[in-house]
Amino acid sequence: MRNRNEAEAGTDVRAGARTEVEAGAAAGAVAREASAPVRFDSKIAVLLRDDLATWQRLNVTSFLVSGLGTVSPEVIGEPYRDAEGTSYLPMFRQPVLVFEGSKETMTAAHSRALSRSLLCAVFTSDLFGTGNDRDNRAAVEAVGKDQLDLVGLVVHGPRNAVDKALKGARMHP
Repeated sequence: MRNRNEAEAGTDVRAGARTEVEAGAAAGAVAREASAPVRFDSKIAVLLRDDLATWQRLNVTSFLVSGLGTVSPEVIGEPYRDAEGTSYLPMFRQPVLVFEGSKETMTAAHSRALSRSLLCAVFTSDLFGTGNDRDNRAAVEAVGKDQLDLVGLVVHGPRNAVDKALKGARMHP
């Protein structure tokens, strides 16, 4: 049976009950676990050519990442809901890192990503002149992989492999 002082202090003298110190330690462990940084085994990285206009960078980025969740559903988190219960679409469960580099950096990264069998999406300069998915696919299909005029590339795979593929690229400002 708890006395008044024990009840107010949150302690209990019954066998097997948590003491105030134990309860505090357990709560602290849960808080530390919840606030501990999450490190993902994989990386999602977008590489943009450094000579693109701002609107082009935004457009290329959104197109490049759009297909990743369809082939790697594990990168998509749970749907969102606000405090009033309004539902929102799920998003990536991990950050998308955006890099930039020269045309040469882009070409080298593309080659390294393919040689490492990383998942890739490409955006070529020709796609700025098309207006639909059919024409986009036809424009890419008309050119060999070594002749693609790449302006954007998304790469997903193991962290180290993505880092090696993007060697020479710098974080987008």
